[in-house]
Amino acid sequence: MTRRSLPQSEGSIQRTAGRILAPVLTALLLAGCASTGEETLPEEEYYEQARSSMNAGNFESAQQNLEALETYYPFGRYAEQAQLDLIYARYQNLDLQGARSAADRFLRLNPQSENADYALYMRGIASYYMDLGLAARYFPIEVDARDPGQQLQAFEDFSQLVSRYPESQYTADARQRMIAIRNRMAGQELAAAQYYIKREAYIAALNRARTVVEEYNRTPAVEEALVIMAEMYARLGLKQEREDTARVLAENYPDNPALDDDGRFIRQTFGIRDRSLASVLTFGLMGGPEEEE
Repeated sequence: MTRRSLPQSEGSIQRTAGRILAPVLTALLLAGCASTGEETLPEEEYYEQARSSMNAGNFESAQQNLEALETYYPFGRYAEQAQLDLIYARYQNLDLQGARSAADRFLRLNPQSENADYALYMRGIASYYMDLGLAARYFPIEVDARDPGQQLQAFEDFSQLVSRYPESQYTADARQRMIAIRNRMAGQELAAAQYYIKREAYIAALNRARTVVEEYNRTPAVEEALVIMAEMYARLGLKQEREDTARVLAENYPDNPALDDDGRFIRQTFGIRDRSLASVLTFGLMGGPEEEE
């Protein structure tokens, strides 16, 4: 693997640390092997076994060999490549937290590596799937209502990649995943707004919908958020705000079903039955929201 050279000061520190620590580590490891009966293999053999296992799709075995290589030969000739391979092996072995930790370690130990973009990308990928669950890697499941959690960290990792390595082969995919994360987070805000609407917490619903419009203004969720905002303003008796929101909706989404042929806002029920006394006495035949002029 071709690597960029570390700055002289860092390289000197690393070589000095290697000379000091290598004998100590070797003695400790040999003592450990003697007590357990395990044989310490040559560095190259660990690496070749790991590569062979990965080529065969046996990522559990690959992970074990790479971890042994890191343990027994932390400053060896295969150290940097083994750290990279470990990220991938753990990811393929469905150990997403472990893959993220391995990527963190690689970036900490090799900040100037020409493969730093890959490590940063894989760190983001691990976080990206961590909150979606492993099933989302293989099945088209609904995820808008999930807590974003690690999605924020994934977005930050992808953002760093795009900013620091604009020419990287991973940048285009990172950009697409950033868009997907923003769409998902906007969808989560809509899900929360709908939750509050069902409980007639109109101010809370309004605030969630407004967050979509203000913070995720380039996502598909904006159209529905404007409808929610207009209806919430109407229910709160804020006529001017309702009219202003309806005008924005009409200008940007003239075909929205919440608008009549003249572009006027049609009051929305959101599938919720009116709980007023008048509705109860008239069996729901009266008392529902009406279109306002």
